[in-house]
Amino acid sequence: MPRFAANLSMMFQEHEFLDRFAAASAAGFQGVEFLFPYDFSIEDVQGAAKSAGVEIALFNLPPGDWEKAERGLAAMPGRDADFAEALDKAISYAVPLGCKRLHMMAGIPGEDADLARCRATYVNNLKYAAPKLADAGLIGLIEPINTLDIPGYFINYQQDGHNVLANVGADNLMVQMDFYHVQIMEGDIAMRFQKHQTGVGHIQIAGSPGRHEPDIGEINHPYLFKMLDNLGYDGWIGCEYRPAAGTLEGLARWGGDYGLG
Repeated sequence: MPRFAANLSMMFQEHEFLDRFAAASAAGFQGVEFLFPYDFSIEDVQGAAKSAGVEIALFNLPPGDWEKAERGLAAMPGRDADFAEALDKAISYAVPLGCKRLHMMAGIPGEDADLARCRATYVNNLKYAAPKLADAGLIGLIEPINTLDIPGYFINYQQDGHNVLANVGADNLMVQMDFYHVQIMEGDIAMRFQKHQTGVGHIQIAGSPGRHEPDIGEINHPYLFKMLDNLGYDGWIGCEYRPAAGTLEGLARWGGDYGLG
């Protein structure tokens, strides 16, 4: 049976952030993920998760200035110190929150960027991050993201992610595989997962097109869930989608077979 984590940055928008933990638990989720916890104290997030009885599966490093369309720092030349600061802050949250996985967003270098320099920066920052994450007992993730949702994002294809990590050579760094991004950029989701399974550290889902519930659109999620079970994938599957209407209304359609809703 798949283990689903509710993405609290997108789901349960009917509630304030700290109340979404309890709402997710009431809907049957045993895990949650979110983009960023940094607007809240560690104690408040910890208390919300503990009271709800849910595990925090994943969140992201601080991405830079989100309001100015910064989407990560790891592949941004000249921002090494900012990346190091973001890493330290994320670790300071992850350890007391019991979250074992942190996503290190690459960033948007810009049209005139030297892509070779960006890649070298990316590899160097990941090499810097790996031992610090390992010392804290954490796994670091990178994620290829489609060019429609985040135009100009540095890394877009699954193979690119695995190639980067091959250059880094750290056992505690893995690739985050969002089936929604894969479908938009390259398709053939099942075969791509089977090819890269040993290097995939987290999965996310959403319907494509639209990024709504997984029962909407062209991706055959029930087939993929059975495949994951058959292949022995026991990690979290993050539900990183925007409900088409209410969160519980959407769960009532697709989640019943999985104990959700």
